[in-house]
Amino acid sequence: MQAHRIDSLSRRSYLAAGAAKFSAAFAALALLTHTHLFCYTVFMKAIPPYTVLYADEDIVVLNKKSGLLIAADRYDETAPRLDLEAEREFGKLFAVHRIDKDTSGAIAYARNERAHRALSLQFERREVEKIYHCLVYGRPLWETLHADEALLPDGDAKHRTVVNKKSGKYSVTDFRLIGVCGQYAWIEAVPKTGRTHQIRTHLAAHGLYIVCDPLYGGNRKPVRLSDFKKKWNGDAFEERPLLARLALHAYKLTIAHPATDERMTFCAPYPKDMDATRKQLAKLYKVDPLAV
Repeated sequence: MQAHRIDSLSRRSYLAAGAAKFSAAFAALALLTHTHLFCYTVFMKAIPPYTVLYADEDIVVLNKKSGLLIAADRYDETAPRLDLEAEREFGKLFAVHRIDKDTSGAIAYARNERAHRALSLQFERREVEKIYHCLVYGRPLWETLHADEALLPDGDAKHRTVVNKKSGKYSVTDFRLIGVCGQYAWIEAVPKTGRTHQIRTHLAAHGLYIVCDPLYGGNRKPVRLSDFKKKWNGDAFEERPLLARLALHAYKLTIAHPATDERMTFCAPYPKDMDATRKQLAKLYKVDPLAV
């Protein structure tokens, strides 16, 4: 009995000591994790909502970051808005066209009612040229593609735009394959009409999905350097994604100035995340969407 009691006490002492060591280790890990989080919070720079490509008394052309609505949206009333941010700098702005919330790139606003009418008429008459760049999964079997499936915005329970021959609206997008980069491909898209999610829907109709597009592609997986660089020797737990949002960018916008009628083209540089992805893919696969 005495031996059993001593053995029981020894086991309890051993377990208590083990628990103490575990608690100390867990506390150290928690402190380390907190320190990393604190460092990221302190030292990571906030991405500005936009940069100015052009501004005068009639128009403003901005290069917006991903994640901003360009105007009020009935489906996402609490989302941050580019127009409200930019109005702090430019005063009242009038939206004349739209790009998706998760798309980055060139967006134009009118600064007065006269310019608003003139620019809106250009978009209505399809006199504006818009060029987008996107990174998709897979390898297209075409060099160029003319997509003209009729599209119905808000066509399902997820508020997606869907192909609908009967009720869909006339929609056209011209695509050009810029180049293949392993498991990815760079594509140029030129929408001739302005339907919601038009580029994403037309690509999906032809079996292609833009990187980091959970709505149409069902994939939230970010692009990491370790995904395509064979001799990558970094720490998998410390690696940060190159790109973790929709890989669609409104690259060029050509309009006629509402006051002078001068034809003007605005080019929106890639955001840092998309540009970092471009540079890394270009190193390995010698395909650069900005060099063609």
